[in-house]
Amino acid sequence: MKFVLASGSPRRKELLKDLGISFEICPSNAEESFKKGMTFYEICESLSNLKATDVFNSLTQEEEVCVIGADTIVVCDDNVLGKPKDEKDAFNMLKSLQNRSHFVYTGTTVIIKQRNNIKKITYSDKTEVFMVKLSDEEIKSYVKSGEPMDKAGSYAIQGKGAAFIDKIYGNYFNVVGLNICRLYELLKENSLV
Repeated sequence: MKFVLASGSPRRKELLKDLGISFEICPSNAEESFKKGMTFYEICESLSNLKATDVFNSLTQEEEVCVIGADTIVVCDDNVLGKPKDEKDAFNMLKSLQNRSHFVYTGTTVIIKQRNNIKKITYSDKTEVFMVKLSDEEIKSYVKSGEPMDKAGSYAIQGKGAAFIDKIYGNYFNVVGLNICRLYELLKENSLV
C-alpha cells in the first residue's frame, strides 16, 4: 500500500511520521473554496475532500493507494479565520482571539484504493481553545517572529503560540492540524496498520 499525504504542512508531516508508516507528500493544487451556508464541519470536510480527491485523481495508475487530505479552520464569532494575508491581518486575528475562546475544526478525508475497490471516508473534529489576554506589544512581537504567517487563525499551538494557550477542550492534535488518534483507528479498521 502506498500512502500519500495530500498536504505540504510540516505539522501534518510530523504527525503522520509518528504513526511509523512511510508516505509520500503530494500537496493538492485544487482551488480552495466553499459554498455559503455550509456548517463549519461541512466547510472543513469539503476542503479536505477537495484536496484528497485532487491528489487521488492524479494517481490513477496506482494499484493500491491511500490518500490522506486534511483542512483546518479557526472559527471566532461565527467567522472563519484562514491564514493571514499580511502582518496587519495576523495582528487583527490575534487581537480578536485573545482573552477568550474560539473553535478549531479539522476535516480529514481518506481515500483507499485496493484491488479496484475505492473507499472514501470523511470526518471532522472540533476543539475549543482558550487564549490568554495579550498586550498589543506581545501580539506585534509574535507576528514579527513570522510564525503566524502560514497558520489558520495566525498562531501555532505547537510553536511559540503555545505560550498564549490557557486550556483546550478536545483533541490537541486536531488544533495542530490532524487528529492522529482518529486517523490511526480508521487505518486500523481498514487493516492498513
